[in-house]
Amino acid sequence: MLTIGPALVLALPVLVVLLSLLQPQWQVWQHLAETVLSDYVKNSLILAFGVGAGTLVLGTCLAWCCHHYEFWGRRPLQWLLLLPLAMPAYIIAYSYTGLLDFAGPLQTALREVFGWGYGDYWFPEIRSLHGAILMLVLVLYPYVFMLAKTAFREQSQSLLEVSRVAGLSPFAHFVKVAVPLARPAILTGTALAMMEALADYGTVQYFGISTFTTGIFRTWFGLGNGLAAAQLSALLCSFVLLLLLLERWSRRKVRYFHLGGQHQVKRVPASGFKALWLWLFCALPVTLGFLLPVCMLIHWAWLTAEGHWNSRFLALAWNSFSLAALAALVILLVALIFAYARRLSASRWVHAPVTLVAMGYAIPGTVIAVGTMVPLVWFDKTLDALMQSWLGISTGLLLSGTVFALILAYAVRFLAVALHQVEAGLERIKPSMDQAGRTLGLSPQGVLTRIHLPLLTPSLLGALLLVFVDVLKELPATLILRPFNFDTLAIRAYEMASDERLADAALPALTILLVGIFPVIILSRAIEKATSMETADA
Repeated sequence: MLTIGPALVLALPVLVVLLSLLQPQWQVWQHLAETVLSDYVKNSLILAFGVGAGTLVLGTCLAWCCHHYEFWGRRPLQWLLLLPLAMPAYIIAYSYTGLLDFAGPLQTALREVFGWGYGDYWFPEIRSLHGAILMLVLVLYPYVFMLAKTAFREQSQSLLEVSRVAGLSPFAHFVKVAVPLARPAILTGTALAMMEALADYGTVQYFGISTFTTGIFRTWFGLGNGLAAAQLSALLCSFVLLLLLLERWSRRKVRYFHLGGQHQVKRVPASGFKALWLWLFCALPVTLGFLLPVCMLIHWAWLTAEGHWNSRFLALAWNSFSLAALAALVILLVALIFAYARRLSASRWVHAPVTLVAMGYAIPGTVIAVGTMVPLVWFDKTLDALMQSWLGISTGLLLSGTVFALILAYAVRFLAVALHQVEAGLERIKPSMDQAGRTLGLSPQGVLTRIHLPLLTPSLLGALLLVFVDVLKELPATLILRPFNFDTLAIRAYEMASDERLADAALPALTILLVGIFPVIILSRAIEKATSMETADA
């Protein structure tokens, strides 16, 4: 019961969204079908598959270059390539819009150098579907890069030697041997990137692209129909679940086994033009996905810091950090309870609910926000009506429009992040330590508090930090569920950019970015440690 009750609460938002289909809003659906529904479907699919293709190709090629070749700058580049993970997609969209727009520094410089005027030249439009795909690829390719590099590292060195004996060129070995063996990892990273693309709101809204996420906002706030918005959310949710099923179906008949043996890395030395090309290829994504946007944000923040570094900004920072800290603590506590319950019991009544709620990370924040708001509004209205009829008093909004609604939505969205970290830490603790504690008379709770928690400290801190940063960056759920007159750094950056005040959006955006770098540094250090151990084994 300790897991079933909380699991049902966390599953409620998604269940509400799916159950909303039992009361179809035919009039609204007819209006959507006649006007914008086809655009929602088409643009969302193009966005998802475009981002999937881009991240698959870029992430896989970068992982192979860093794994297979030895060239100057490889070691720092392999962790610098992870830095775009700290860059929220909507922030990079703001940065490149300011850089590439007609009034931006690049086009202004071109007009001054060549004497061009308006209409005298063609320049690619960043505020387009292709521009959104490019922005998302630049910040999401690390998903594929990390998983593909790990998969390449685990492949036996003897496979490369066999390929050489068989007369395969290095490129043929990459295409015919290395990539097929790394296929599960590559597809998993690609699926994660595609789900993030389907969940994105800030980028597509700012670029004026009609997708499911923007459509849900318009249906909720424009048409004032929460039920229709929930049904539109259910359709988006079905797209995400279908994507997960397709990823598993694609490797349904394929099994991959680690053959052991010699798998230390013997990288191919590269020099001259080849080494320069490899360095440029690996440095370009870092430059475009992190360094260039950061330089733009620093420049804008420097210009506007005097007018924005005030009590208003400090209040926004406090709202953001306190909300993220509270949410991270609550989510970590729930994740610890769930993970320890699964360690104590092999019952399906324990494992099934936890597995169900852990899928919330695949659900877009917009969907979770709608699924959270609908039942809370119903509860508040029902309770208010009962209290007025019985006692003649109005209870108002007790749950909806409060921090409670935000925490619930964040827990549904990010529980999987903390759960993965906690379970990974628990797996490193031998079961014999549990048995020894029980032999000494400790209860299961005593074993957890006196044995596990001290050993889990690194995992718990890592989970806390990851959830903290994810909550800090979350935009659509915060935008829908925030209490009245409660703004955060993410919302402030979004509002300033929506008003075309890009320079004013720089300081809150840069603050979010700087905080987001910390988990990336931790991840980079873990990868560097694994690489060092791998080199030592060799």
